Amino acid sequence: MSGTSASPEIRPLTFDFPEAELEDLRRRIEATRFPEKETVADQSQGTQLATIKELARYWATEYDWRKVEAKLKALPHFITEIDGLDIHFIHVRSRHESALPLIVTHGWPGSVVEQLKIIEPLTDPTAHGGDASDAFHLVIPSMPGYGFSGKPTSTGWGPERIARAWAELMKRLGYTKYAAQGGDWGAVVTDTMALQQPEGLIGIHTNMPKVVPPAIEQAIVAGNPLPSDVTLDNDEEKAAVEQLGFVYRHVYYAYMMGSRPQSLTALADSPVGLAAFLLDHDRDSLALISRSFAGEKEGLTRDDVLDNITLFWLTNTAISAARLYAENTRPFFGALDVTLPVAVSVFPDELYQAPKSWTEEAYPNLIHYNRLPKGGHFAAWEQPELLVEEVRTGLRSLR
Repeated sequence: MSGTSASPEIRPLTFDFPEAELEDLRRRIEATRFPEKETVADQSQGTQLATIKELARYWATEYDWRKVEAKLKALPHFITEIDGLDIHFIHVRSRHESALPLIVTHGWPGSVVEQLKIIEPLTDPTAHGGDASDAFHLVIPSMPGYGFSGKPTSTGWGPERIARAWAELMKRLGYTKYAAQGGDWGAVVTDTMALQQPEGLIGIHTNMPKVVPPAIEQAIVAGNPLPSDVTLDNDEEKAAVEQLGFVYRHVYYAYMMGSRPQSLTALADSPVGLAAFLLDHDRDSLALISRSFAGEKEGLTRDDVLDNITLFWLTNTAISAARLYAENTRPFFGALDVTLPVAVSVFPDELYQAPKSWTEEAYPNLIHYNRLPKGGHFAAWEQPELLVEEVRTGLRSLR
């Protein structure tokens, strides 16, 4: 990987992974020592042995990294130093000059691979069922410690600092009016940008909104009953509380990464161990991915999943990415004081379905709210057509 200097600030980025690295990856996969089968008939103990064995077999014998590598290389990659750290980003300008600039942020356990399917529809809408007025110029960065971005060597790179870096990036690119979008950590960073209100940011779109009233989230995180003065006004709110309770009881990976990321060193040594850990993000995503390795075709394919995991492996970013959880100081879903225009898309298999009542309270300048018929946590990756339409519709009034 190298950066060729085009200016003192922004440099084109090229990358290449020698065949020897892929051969080493396959050798490590084939040498995996597997554990015994889980003692339950479901996924309550995590990634099941049958799933990870089939993943390993396919990864070592059939999967072709070069396919996604070619897709990545066909895009314009750049790197720039911001606040002492190299930040990688993909920058695709639409041929429609009136396009709205949009910075899109991935999550964990993701990367820019998550956004590959939405790039063409958003930048070239007339070729994908939209109008020229729907066009976006896209900026898709890798978060610090992820993918081709630099790995922080000291603490301090949490969502607030990343949000400020993204604002600097958009300023550096010459964008004086732009929007932001994200899911998972990308949603946290995007909400934080809206809270900071950098010059030029006119609104955001999120598919994991931060709308939970603070008193409710504090009680759920602590495992306590809701305070006596808190009432739930409808079935949507009651369902959201149940969903959030389940999430906070089962995000053990987040607690581990948030407190002891360096103890996960085995993820940098075993590709199959890395895969088993990255697959187990949430119940519904794990179930979807497991079905894909069982031969069912829906949402994510086996190649989709392995494209992302292989990028983690080749860039050796399992631990540097995990440290983001240790840097976070705020609850994941708690409402902030965001007053900028906000568009919200609620997918049915998201970690929780944000009630409209909470959303309207958290975002007083709510310009779009829609509950989708299908899709989960990794919307851009799993349901790109639906997310593209949501971004187009949700941000249309800001043009």
